[in-house]
Amino acid sequence: MQFRKLAVDGAFEFRPPVFTDERGLFVSPFQEAALREAMGHGLFPVAQTNHSRSRGGVVRGAHFTRTPPGIAKYVYCARGRALDLVIDIRVGSPTFGLSDFSVLDPEEFRAMYFPVGVAHAFVALEDDTVMAYMLSGEYVKENELALSVFDPALELPIPADIDPILSERDRAAPTLAKLEADGVLPGYAECLQIERALYA
Repeated sequence: MQFRKLAVDGAFEFRPPVFTDERGLFVSPFQEAALREAMGHGLFPVAQTNHSRSRGGVVRGAHFTRTPPGIAKYVYCARGRALDLVIDIRVGSPTFGLSDFSVLDPEEFRAMYFPVGVAHAFVALEDDTVMAYMLSGEYVKENELALSVFDPALELPIPADIDPILSERDRAAPTLAKLEADGVLPGYAECLQIERALYA
């Protein structure tokens, strides 16, 4: 499995080999050995898996988990096509405020790893886009926060030719500066400490 570091510290894109024949295809989107090679450790601690299906034009996020507890994610697209985005919102991070992206689909089966404390969003580029997630922690509503994907300071590459469909929560999400002023952004050092404990 190939991988590359993303512009956000600690985030990676993985590209597994896809085996095709007359029956169809076989692929392993998550491989512990590749995670270990990329990050220096493996054994992603899966506490919950999620599955979402979205219409074309749906924008989900950007979402992040209050830290602590913090959650790491591993995400791929099982159907359709998605622009997947990661934003570094960890105060004190060397890449604070930076973002990166990958186009995920069920042909190349690229996958994304997001460390504890970053924000994640995606844009469904086709109808019936299915995203699969592995999470290192369980969903707790009061710990889940949102950041506006339309924050001009972030300059996220949201396609201009879509009519974005968002939840009310995501449409009303604050900017990065507002979240920082409110003191709800995670701290980089604490995120690293929590992540080290996950893989201890």
